[in-house]
Amino acid sequence: MKNHIEGAPSESNFKLKAESLNLRVEPGSNDVIVKNLYVSIDLYQLNRLKSYSSSQEAVSAAARITPGEAIDANGVAKVVVSANPEFKRDDLVVGLISWGEYELVKGGAMIRRLEPMGFPLSYHVGILGTSGFTAYVGFYEICKPKRARKFLFLVHMDTLWDSMRNSVVATLLAALVAILKEKLGFDDAFNYKEETDLKATLKRYFPDGIDVYFDNVGGEMLEAAVANMNLFGRVAACGVISECADDSKRAVPNMIDIVYKRIKIQGFLSTDHFDLHQDFISMTCDALRAGKIQPLEDISNGVDSIPSAFTGFFRGDNIGKKFVRIAGE
Repeated sequence: MKNHIEGAPSESNFKLKAESLNLRVEPGSNDVIVKNLYVSIDLYQLNRLKSYSSSQEAVSAAARITPGEAIDANGVAKVVVSANPEFKRDDLVVGLISWGEYELVKGGAMIRRLEPMGFPLSYHVGILGTSGFTAYVGFYEICKPKRARKFLFLVHMDTLWDSMRNSVVATLLAALVAILKEKLGFDDAFNYKEETDLKATLKRYFPDGIDVYFDNVGGEMLEAAVANMNLFGRVAACGVISECADDSKRAVPNMIDIVYKRIKIQGFLSTDHFDLHQDFISMTCDALRAGKIQPLEDISNGVDSIPSAFTGFFRGDNIGKKFVRIAGE
């Protein structure tokens, strides 16, 4: 990162840095050097690249990154050299690496061995990684669906739907609506850019009201969802992409609705629910093998493509979970 980012990111905020890395580690250090294969592009990273965000003070994982520092990210890598008895050369690992070709993982603390289980490596950054686990926790643990009712998903496209696509052409949004209905099996979907009144739109699509809203959009989408929620509705909030790059889009839901409809809005981090991780892996793997889940992936290639992948993510250029493939195995 060349400088802290205020507002929407641009490629000029980044620079590619080359330096030599000695592929040796001190015996007994537990250090590991890995070759990075896939890195994730995620919403939370923008707040870390700002000069200030309240999230930077909330948890250590969201700490501010200083200009000139390498930018860490979730990803999949292969062990090149290891002084750690838990890892050997050519082991596949998953965890916190960096936007770069190689990474020195001090003490091997932020990675774990990966068993692909017959799935593409990219799945372990996306559907079987933090993004998928967040969706699982938000829906099953926070929202706790009780019966077959209509659920509203207005979330960023690394999960299901993106409300930040102000620069996306109509053909892309039309394609997205078709994917949601025809490939992913949703009952219905709509192009928000064709709607002038979101509250009325949701009323039309949900005439019986909304019980569960999974949100990482915030802004006017959250306001419209709350206005259409039923008594005792539940909102799982895991992000606010519409506000991250534009402070003027702060959500102002009707508090009278929240009080009198007894709506629960709960923010969450998936890391608080790691006791559910094995259940998530088991359920998701079974669903993938049975064809009940159809992952959508949007993959760029090469470390030099990271700035454009990141800025494009916030423009809504991707359809599916966004990764960068740094190298093949």
